[in-house]
Amino acid sequence: RSLTNMTIGKNPKNFKIKKSKKRIVSAFEKKKWFDIQAPKLFSVRNVGKTLANKTIGIKNIEDNVKGRIFTVSLADLNADEGQHYQLIKLRVESVDLEKMRLLTNFYGMRFTRDKLRSLVRKGQTTIEAYLDVKTTDGYSLRVFTVGFTKRVKGQKRRTSYATSAQVKRIRKRMFGVIRKETSTCSFEEVIRKLMPNDIGTK
Repeated sequence: RSLTNMTIGKNPKNFKIKKSKKRIVSAFEKKKWFDIQAPKLFSVRNVGKTLANKTIGIKNIEDNVKGRIFTVSLADLNADEGQHYQLIKLRVESVDLEKMRLLTNFYGMRFTRDKLRSLVRKGQTTIEAYLDVKTTDGYSLRVFTVGFTKRVKGQKRRTSYATSAQVKRIRKRMFGVIRKETSTCSFEEVIRKLMPNDIGTK
C-alpha cells in the first residue's frame, strides 16, 4: 500500500539554508604601507611606497619585504630629466619598523629599450661584452657594455662593418677600459661613474 504521510522534518523542500554571517575582510586590512628609501648616493631618497603583509604566525613582516627589487628611473632619483633613459634597480636590504621604511641598496642598472634601439643603426657592427670586476671595498660587479662602429671622416664606403679580428681588438680595448675605471675604485665611486656614462665615453 502507498504511504501518504511523511515526516515534515525529513522533507528536503523544508530544509532551511543557513547563511554564514562571516565578515568580509578587505585585503588591505592585512597589509601595511612602507616608504622606499634609496641609497645616499642619489639626491632623492624617498622614491615611493609599497605594501607588505602583516606578521601572521611564524611569517614575519620583514621576511615579506626583504629581497624585493624595485626599478626606478634615474631621472626621478636625481631629479634630472636628462637621465630618463637609465633605469636603476634597488634591492631591499633592511627594514625600519619604527619609521615604516625600507632601506635599499644599488642592485643593477640598464638602459631603456627605446634608448638601445635608437643606438642600433644599419651599416654598422654591434659589439657586446661583459666583464666581472671587484671593487676596492670587496663588491663584485658584472659590467655589460655595448659598442658600435661608425664611419670615419673621408670614408667613401656607406657601411662601417668590422671584421672578426677588429671586433676582438675592440672588445679587448673595452675590457681594458672597464678594468682601469673600476679596479681602483670603491663600489660607490663606480656607480657614480656609471650614472653619467663617464666610462662609456672613454
